[in-house]
Amino acid sequence: MARPAATRLLSALAALDGRRARGCAVAVLVLALVAGGGLLFRAQQLTGSPSARNAALTDHAATSRVSGEVGDALARVFSYTPEGLDDTEQAARELLAGKAARQYETLFARVRRQAREQKLTLATRVVETGVTRLRGDRAELLVFLDQTTTRADRKPTSAAAQLSVTARRQHGDWRIVALTAR
Repeated sequence: MARPAATRLLSALAALDGRRARGCAVAVLVLALVAGGGLLFRAQQLTGSPSARNAALTDHAATSRVSGEVGDALARVFSYTPEGLDDTEQAARELLAGKAARQYETLFARVRRQAREQKLTLATRVVETGVTRLRGDRAELLVFLDQTTTRADRKPTSAAAQLSVTARRQHGDWRIVALTAR
């Protein structure tokens, strides 16, 4: 019956004289320490890499949450009816912050006039949301939207939109802080 490698090694060391046995034991110990150090170094490289620090690549639950909250927010603030403009504007105050809130206020001032005059309705549907970076309370996303515009006197028209979005978690919820059309 074959003996395990450790048993064979111990038998071989026992057969050596004292000095040679100690030398072999030291060599085996040094080899084990070097191998262990190499493994620790490699493990640090893997966990310390930029991609490992990007939770969008490593934390499915957090990525799904930010993707869902940002997608829902975009659908709410970029959908309106002539009768529901106040609700849309209130949603924007709750879901947008910083530069995105300021941009939206400027845009929505024009939209408010046009929506009432032209009986304009905009329905926005999020087609796909990709979280490109998620680190702590900051997320960067690429979002694809389908938007359908309906005017009282015309047929509905559809258009696609692509946005780069930066979001920050504030008080446990994700708020959009920057929007860039692509």
